[in-house]
Amino acid sequence: MLGMIKNSLLSTVETWPYQVLSKGEKEQLSYEERACEGGRFAAVEVAGKPFDEASREGVLKLLKYVGGTNDKGVGMGMTAPVSITAFPAEDGSLQQKVKVSLRIPGQFQANPPCPSDESIKIEERQGMTIYSTQFGGYAKEMDYVNYAAKLKAALGSEAAYRKDFYFCNGYDPPMKPYGRRNEQNLLHKTGFGYGRCFFPSPLWELLQKMGQCKCCLIPKVLSV
Repeated sequence: MLGMIKNSLLSTVETWPYQVLSKGEKEQLSYEERACEGGRFAAVEVAGKPFDEASREGVLKLLKYVGGTNDKGVGMGMTAPVSITAFPAEDGSLQQKVKVSLRIPGQFQANPPCPSDESIKIEERQGMTIYSTQFGGYAKEMDYVNYAAKLKAALGSEAAYRKDFYFCNGYDPPMKPYGRRNEQNLLHKTGFGYGRCFFPSPLWELLQKMGQCKCCLIPKVLSV
């Protein structure tokens, strides 16, 4: 595990691949629309605890898994970001349940080791389209709640995104005090599957109406 932390500090961590589809800025908030690749992810759910505590517990479990607590006893190395699915309540606060996910390193995507911890599940996910904004510091629950509100305000009423959950992403280990990267992500309302895929907006809209955009016709076989 110390080796993974060292790699994180030296910026040698494999990152989740994505393509920027568009960029925007409103009220001093910059954001991107991204098409993120699918793949296999290790995921664990934690419930009945506040967001920050539940997130730490889930992250620790995944770190142990990729660090060698698996059926092959192999250390796979770290990937970034750690993605935490949060579920907002009606008042905007976060419910006491999270789903912490980590993309399996590319070397092990085809045949990932089985977790020794039965609470960790390996999921096959399609690509997805997200709206993302970035901020620094040591992110806590209120930071993600505040940036979710800012991102929603910047996108306005015309943007289509899921309102029942969002993704809170962190890229850095705790020992990195400066230049930290956190992201608040909203999932495009087409959900999992390829969402908006890689076609320009007018072409995508036309193909979807015609039923010809095969990316957007992939069944939603996974849930968050």
